[in-house]
Amino acid sequence: MCVCRLYTEAQIRAFIGVRAGAAEPTRIVVYCRVCSAAQKPDLVNQRRVLEDFVVARGLANAEFVEEVGGGLNFKRKRFLELTDAIGRREIKTLVLAHRDRLTRFGFEWFEHLAAANDCELLVLNQERLSPEQEMVQDLMTIVHCFSSRLYGLRNYRKKLDEALRMDRQQAWAKAKS
Repeated sequence: MCVCRLYTEAQIRAFIGVRAGAAEPTRIVVYCRVCSAAQKPDLVNQRRVLEDFVVARGLANAEFVEEVGGGLNFKRKRFLELTDAIGRREIKTLVLAHRDRLTRFGFEWFEHLAAANDCELLVLNQERLSPEQEMVQDLMTIVHCFSSRLYGLRNYRKKLDEALRMDRQQAWAKAKS
């Protein structure tokens, strides 16, 4: 004997936040990202190229989303807003300069999310790398990410050491007086 619950499609849609008979997705979003503030000029260039692409494709009323943050960081504010909007079926088309502008790893998962929610992904540069080239690029990305973290930790430790030294000096001066 099987004890199971049956749900209608309307109940499932209501549970995940999709209104029954909801209108088709209409938003066209162009996503631009660079890794650091030092690359802001690249962000401007990326946007300019994508603006030309959108105009050439005849995509009217495209909204541009720009972000500064690493491609391995899945907690980026704009990235999360984008995934939520796709999950709510608000975005009809998402335009990217490169696959790695959205995420360094897991782009296939994002393609699945988009397809499941009627969102078309348009990637301007469809450069395909050999498996060896892709692996080298992935390893370089990982090494860069972790070396940046180590560098940041080293700076944090220097600040901590300086604060402790100052605190000790103040305590020593207070003890003398």
